[in-house]
Amino acid sequence: MIGPYFEGGRVLDLYAGSGGLSIEAVSRGMSSAVLVERDRKAQAIVAENIQMTKEVGKFQLLKMDAERALEQVSGEFDLIFLDPPYAKEQIVADIEKMAERELFSEDVMVVCETDKAVELPEEIACLGHLEGKRFMELVR
Repeated sequence: MIGPYFEGGRVLDLYAGSGGLSIEAVSRGMSSAVLVERDRKAQAIVAENIQMTKEVGKFQLLKMDAERALEQVSGEFDLIFLDPPYAKEQIVADIEKMAERELFSEDVMVVCETDKAVELPEEIACLGHLEGKRFMELVR
């Protein structure tokens, strides 16, 4: 499970919305976060929320869609948040793309938020439910 505190690591928030998840993760010990948001209104909210943290240097806001961002980001991430508008198909595609681009750290955790009706496969790319490199599904 996601613990109350972290000991460093990088966060990728692929559909950032307000940025709350990654901002909270950094406040609990993650070293840095890359937030991706394509909606201009949401981008402004994310930027404001980052300013309130007083640790602006720990955040990078990419103002683009997730597909483009996955082509541009590099390095490994330890914690990844996925809450796309078209849940199942997009989550699977995003995870497969991240695996292809080798964006997962050895102990990565991918947290996916979905509607109750969405059922994700037991394994996607190199990730399985809570085993080694893993993902977990948060149901709304």
